[in-house]
Amino acid sequence: MLNFISEAGGSAQETLALVSIDPGTIIFTLINTLIIFLIFRFFLYKPVCGILDKRKEMAAAEIAEAKAAKESAAKAEQEYLDRLADAKTEAAEIVKQATARAQAREEEIVAEANKQAQSIRAKAESDIERDKKRAINEIKDEISEMVVLAATKVVEREISEKDNEEIISGFLANVGTAD
Repeated sequence: MLNFISEAGGSAQETLALVSIDPGTIIFTLINTLIIFLIFRFFLYKPVCGILDKRKEMAAAEIAEAKAAKESAAKAEQEYLDRLADAKTEAAEIVKQATARAQAREEEIVAEANKQAQSIRAKAESDIERDKKRAINEIKDEISEMVVLAATKVVEREISEKDNEEIISGFLANVGTAD
């Protein structure tokens, strides 16, 4: 490198001219840097900060909406669970009432059937008793008629002991065949 410097100009003054500090250049560089800083600040930094602020606001709004939606969903879920519990309770009560009504109706039907059965039994017993009395009365009437017949036959002729036995045997035979 030293060879390069020495070959380029040869003198020390020329070498110093390359490394010299010029106040005009420094001020010009500072002004250029300030202008570039202001241009970047005005055209780049403020719009980028504005965009970042808008994105931050949008993100905050979306987070707030998500929290509100989550709270709304939790509230709706709780309402659903409450309604479901109420519906289950109401269904259990309806089933309980229906069972009670069914049991009451069953008891009414059984009581009515027992009442009808007793009524039918009482009617049948009274019919049997009436038929029994009628049959007894008919038998009594037939016996009375037979006794009258037998008495008239006995009166019509004089009865010997042999005739008496024949009449009684005939009477007994007629009693068995009489309708």
